[in-house]
Amino acid sequence: MVTITIEGVPKKYPRGTAFEEIAKEYQPSYKDMIALVLENGKIRELHKKANKDCRLSFLTIRDDIGHKTYVRTGLMTLIKAVQDVLGTDKVKKVKVEFAIGQGYYCNVKMDEKLTGAHVKQIAKRMHELTESNLPIVKKSYPIDDAMQIFHQYKMYDKEKLFRYRRSSFVNIYCLDGYYDYYYGYMLPSTGYLKYFDVMLYEGGILLLIPEKADPTKIEFFEPREKFFRTLTTSSHWGEMMEIDSVGDLNDAICDGRIHDMILVQEALQERRIGEIAKEIVDKGNVKFVVIAGPSSSGKTTFSHRLSIQLRTYGMKPHPIALDDYFVNREDTPRDENGDYNFECLEAIDLKQFNEDMNRLLKGESVELPQFNFKLGKREYHGNVKKLGPEDILVIEGIHGLNPATTVSMPDENKFKIYISALTSLNIDEHNRIPTTDGRLIRRLVRDARTRGTSAKRTIEMWQSVRRGEEQYIFPYQESADEMFNSVLIYELAVLKQYAEPLLFSIRKGEPEYYEAKRLLKFFEYFLGIDSVNVPANSICREFIGGSYFHV
Repeated sequence: MVTITIEGVPKKYPRGTAFEEIAKEYQPSYKDMIALVLENGKIRELHKKANKDCRLSFLTIRDDIGHKTYVRTGLMTLIKAVQDVLGTDKVKKVKVEFAIGQGYYCNVKMDEKLTGAHVKQIAKRMHELTESNLPIVKKSYPIDDAMQIFHQYKMYDKEKLFRYRRSSFVNIYCLDGYYDYYYGYMLPSTGYLKYFDVMLYEGGILLLIPEKADPTKIEFFEPREKFFRTLTTSSHWGEMMEIDSVGDLNDAICDGRIHDMILVQEALQERRIGEIAKEIVDKGNVKFVVIAGPSSSGKTTFSHRLSIQLRTYGMKPHPIALDDYFVNREDTPRDENGDYNFECLEAIDLKQFNEDMNRLLKGESVELPQFNFKLGKREYHGNVKKLGPEDILVIEGIHGLNPATTVSMPDENKFKIYISALTSLNIDEHNRIPTTDGRLIRRLVRDARTRGTSAKRTIEMWQSVRRGEEQYIFPYQESADEMFNSVLIYELAVLKQYAEPLLFSIRKGEPEYYEAKRLLKFFEYFLGIDSVNVPANSICREFIGGSYFHV
């Protein structure tokens, strides 16, 4: 027998009892479905067994890591259903491309066109798999054996990925004869998938999963045409550069192609920025270019590069940061934990901002502020602006698209741009890199360099930042005149050597340790790139330093 302590109460169980059995016993006490357990603070899948005395607690699908486990299980079941319905001989590839709201877009590559009838059959098969409650078996294989399995099932992207792994063993999941590798945890059986939907969308399959805030409810899917178009453009760029996955990126590094690839990626972004600049000029009478986006999306560097492109058309742009209109630190609102809430709209002095912008529009001279982040105060250093016929203000800040931010500024004088870091590079065909991971890594590196913020503190604040984005930023993205994806296909290989020492500084026992450990494991997939090859005007420089724009 082993003694397992749950919520401070010890209880005896036969040694070897599966955590799933213990979770079922305690499930009635939890509103949401239990997805994982914490054994002495370490995350365990439910199929694991209790072989020693321990403290046990539960993670549900409302928890971030539990929700990701649910999504991952849903995707594996979907891919299995696709193969069962369409046949492995017809399906060349199923690629999990990106997330759109609560949907996960999968591109099915085959000779014939995917139809609504196909998707209905796939949805029916997926429901059959979940109703059958089939086990998802996890087994560890020597890496050479695992690569043979990947080759046998034509998962060449995974075979390539593990060519660069230093580990001796690989965990592979099996569902009813279908083998696959997944980066992260999995539920023990298909029966746990109670809430999902499948639909045809833009020639592919969209798997709809409830959001973690309400994990039993699937919201009505609202198409996001601009968002989807931006993501597909980035995917096309990756295909053009022949870099579709981390394995492809590692190949480019090893083959000595990385320098040219960096130049091509930067040129593609510069061309896109030039196209946006031309659209602004062609519209006429634009005086305010408003750039918005979530934390660490590269807004500052983008605003400077857009300004340079506008200058080639004879315009005189003036970059302005909404952050310079922060209220003084003592006036900053606090969140439910008592921390300063820099993400909320009330952290900005909107009254002063609108007053200054309208005075400039009228041709008056205005002294613009600069926020001192170390002192937490707004300061004035003689930065006086006056708009002439060719002058244009390039304003960047997370709340730029919120109508309340520019409430008194005429719409005909505004051009709105939404910028985000939308990851197009995948670990492999079935394991996407979440956009939020890329931005968190960017922020870790930047804040340590520019604000002296520890990685522990950045991770601690991240969920609050994310909540602010969901509330104040994402709802307005489709209202933008244009969207821009700031992600560079090579950037994680550069950020790796900056982020790893910061993450290693977080000690075991600290609440942020497991997130740091997860990110460190994630970086094991990547070969590093020397930052010397990164151009000085690159968006990547906003985070690692050495930018022309002193950001």
